[in-house]
Amino acid sequence: MAEPHDGTYTTSEEWFDSGGTRCAARVYRPTISDQPSPVVVMAHGFGAVRALRLYAYAERFAAAGYAVVVFDYRSFGESEGAPRQVLDIAMQHEDWRAALRYARSLEGVDPARVVAWGTSFAGGHVITIAGQGEPLAAVIAQVPHVSGPAAVRSTGLRAALRVGVPGIRDAIASRLGREPVYVQSVGLPGRTAMMTSPDAYPGMHTLIRESGLKEDTYPRTVAARIALKIGLYSPRRWAGSIECPVLVQIVAQDAITPRRVAERAAGKMRRSTVRVYDGGHFDPYVEPLFDAVIADQIKFLHQHVPSLPRGHA
Repeated sequence: MAEPHDGTYTTSEEWFDSGGTRCAARVYRPTISDQPSPVVVMAHGFGAVRALRLYAYAERFAAAGYAVVVFDYRSFGESEGAPRQVLDIAMQHEDWRAALRYARSLEGVDPARVVAWGTSFAGGHVITIAGQGEPLAAVIAQVPHVSGPAAVRSTGLRAALRVGVPGIRDAIASRLGREPVYVQSVGLPGRTAMMTSPDAYPGMHTLIRESGLKEDTYPRTVAARIALKIGLYSPRRWAGSIECPVLVQIVAQDAITPRRVAERAAGKMRRSTVRVYDGGHFDPYVEPLFDAVIADQIKFLHQHVPSLPRGHA
């Protein structure tokens, strides 16, 4: 059932199928126009769920006249799928394509004006699928993962080795049909976790607090096998093939997706707009940086995918 919000949009909790698994989606429908709306499809980064501040972005987009679909990947958050917390890159790409098909099918949506919005690891996903030919009106890639080797270098050799051991154990367990071996998504420096930069642990806790969630609401683990794949995943190889406009938002002190690598990837895109902000990897989601980041996103959308057809009064 749709719930109204301040008269400008409604929300409803819905589902779509991806590879035989139901993925949870919150759909925002603007009420300020009787014309078909462009739609922004959104998903979170590495091991994260939509409830971690993505709704704050979606509310701004919906108030500006855009339909929005915010989804959780299979086996994460409110989506179905077992075993839980398994981050498989190919499956997440499949989830993205299923979410885009679902968004195009929604009543009141213009299927020719679909925007893919991804942050961090999902920023890499939207670059990849756009470069592989997914028909999109625009892409927004916030602090995107663009290079596997660069991500491993920024993590550091010791940290990579710490997660490599459980990664091998988990890969073997998967082959034998056993339960996953898990590691923490985010941890303190020196601990065994996928992200251990100095800003990672406090950054995640800020996201949880600002989202109004309890600390134990969602697991903060992933199946460790992904540690063996990150270094091989480089979305920048698809950057030169993207035909639609792309907004690439970078933070200058990013310890997880380094600025210089992201800038080089953006430089390969034919129609890229690059914005650089002071801050770390987790800062765009919350104030004081959030307002500037979302304002630039809405400005980019109004320029390239206006919420009302050009010339419409």
